[in-house]
Amino acid sequence: MKAEQAASLLAKTPLFAGLDESELLGLGACAHRRSYRKGEYIFHQGDTGSAVFVLTEGRVKVIFASEDGDEMILATLQPPDVFGELALIDGGPRSASIQTLEPTTVLTVTRATLLDLMSRQPGVTDVVLRSLGRLVRRMIAQAGDLVFMDLHGRVAKLLLRLIEDSTDHPGDGLSLDLKMTQSDLAAMVGGSRQSVNQILHQFERRGYLRLEGHRLMVEDVDALRRRAGFPAS
Repeated sequence: MKAEQAASLLAKTPLFAGLDESELLGLGACAHRRSYRKGEYIFHQGDTGSAVFVLTEGRVKVIFASEDGDEMILATLQPPDVFGELALIDGGPRSASIQTLEPTTVLTVTRATLLDLMSRQPGVTDVVLRSLGRLVRRMIAQAGDLVFMDLHGRVAKLLLRLIEDSTDHPGDGLSLDLKMTQSDLAAMVGGSRQSVNQILHQFERRGYLRLEGHRLMVEDVDALRRRAGFPAS
């Protein structure tokens, strides 16, 4: 990939959007493009963290595994999200695994390149810290949900977040292409696939939504918001 193309993609991310054209071109010249098939791991939990990744095509899931092998999906990411920032700060091993949900393309920028940029552009350091702050806040909120919210509420909250990330508008409803299995949904809310399946069908019977294979038609957003503990819109 040419430096100009890479620079254009990097400029769309919150992490690099504030750089001037020359800095973006310099960073783009150092970036490497990589492509992955659906279901492929970009890196595994415990791997050495030596680069930051910028999503340019596709979607991925962030997976944390316990010592017993149980897995939880912490988040799903899509362009122009950035991941791998934690290793940028401490140079430690990866704290989670990244697996693609569909064919995916990323740009990689090495830790050494970014540390050099941060030393010359203090504004980049501020953006990196803000990004890490958002990550920590999201993890704290997720931990709080697991402790204080029942599974029905967690499923409703997850659906609302997925709706916010990606929706289209057929008629008066909201259509959500899950692009993941019910096992993935269960791993995102700390439940079993069977329990999440039962909750989705309960929501369907109550008129909150309608299931059409992997596509979910939301019929009553306010009801979902109330079940997730939010005030109705």
